[in-house]
Amino acid sequence: MRTLASAVASKTDQEVELSGWIHRVRDLGGISFVLLRDRSGIVQLVYDGKAEYTLESVVTVRGRVQVNDKAPGGYEVRVADTELLAAAEPDLPISVNQDPESIGIEAILDNRIISLRNPKILDVFRLQAGIVQYFAEYMRSRDFTEIKSSKLIGTGTEGGTGLFAVEYFESKVFLAQSPQFYKQAMVASGLERVFEIGAAYRAEKHDTPRHLNEYVSLDVEMAFIDDENDLMDLEVGILQHIFAGIARDHARILSEWDQTVPTPEQVAKIPRISHDDAKKIASERLGKRLFEINPEVERVVCDWAAEEHGVEAAFVYGFPRKKRPFYTFPEGLKTKSFDLLFRGLEITTGGKRINEYAMLLETLPKFKLTEEELGDYCTIFRYGCPPHGGFAIGLERLTQKILGLHNVKEASLFPRDRKRVRP
Repeated sequence: MRTLASAVASKTDQEVELSGWIHRVRDLGGISFVLLRDRSGIVQLVYDGKAEYTLESVVTVRGRVQVNDKAPGGYEVRVADTELLAAAEPDLPISVNQDPESIGIEAILDNRIISLRNPKILDVFRLQAGIVQYFAEYMRSRDFTEIKSSKLIGTGTEGGTGLFAVEYFESKVFLAQSPQFYKQAMVASGLERVFEIGAAYRAEKHDTPRHLNEYVSLDVEMAFIDDENDLMDLEVGILQHIFAGIARDHARILSEWDQTVPTPEQVAKIPRISHDDAKKIASERLGKRLFEINPEVERVVCDWAAEEHGVEAAFVYGFPRKKRPFYTFPEGLKTKSFDLLFRGLEITTGGKRINEYAMLLETLPKFKLTEEELGDYCTIFRYGCPPHGGFAIGLERLTQKILGLHNVKEASLFPRDRKRVRP
């Protein structure tokens, strides 16, 4: 029976069989030390003589476990027999066994199939899988139903801009910017509380460390709310659960990346400030008048929150109507909407939605939209829809900020931007 690298410590003086990839080879002449990597970690192998294996070759080895305080984990396996399952070519395009900081992001992404084998890089996606798991756990614990909506849409529910066109038989359709239409339809269907974990697409011609053209969105929609504070309360609970799970289950990864996550107590202290106050705080700290929430303001507001409230995050509410989609519930020239800024970056946008048909019809002309252009969307409200709202958390952005990654593309398995559509 195969033994995992992480379990070798419990097999002292026993014969074991391990399978994995040759991670590193150190030839000392009469003896060779080989690091073997599997899904659980790394174990040291000891060979008499020279180990004739290329890095990343896949092998099965059999041998006896011995104590060695200098070996990773304090144990090693003296190999008696090796079966070569798949030999790797010697010309690896990038090194798998060194710190990714020394490689560079372009080389990492250009050789993504191989760079994902780097244990530190792979840990990014182990932690990201945890985020998805804890998010779904919390939503189900609050009686939310998971949905899966189509990513091919006939028109845009956010104004029709920034859409990728797709040939669809004899017609043209678009990749969805978000599941907004479907979330609201399912709230009105009687489910009341829904969430979705799925891809979203934005045809925006940016090339920055904070943007992707395809990303994973953690979407939430909830009926019978009073205002955006109900949604912020919900997100506080979500983040408390996610961060607690990461601290509990992924402490090794946090340590490897030299990062921490906020405690539940710190998350509960996230301040809620108005859009105007956020600009005022940033203007005073930067010594210049600011007219909008830009990346510089996001960083300054998070620094302020860390100093004043002990947490590197802030909810900003009351965005101007012109800065929000047409379906956002108006409040004079402002809206019942919010962003969550975390460690200098907006990771969430949300708010209360318009739910009354008459208000929707009154709003459309202000955004140069018509009921005909929106197609089936208006049907949701024509036949009765409860007060509701929702938000979306960007999975890659949240991962980026938890691990302190320099570029959001590092938090995407196979990132898509203006110049990258492979692998």
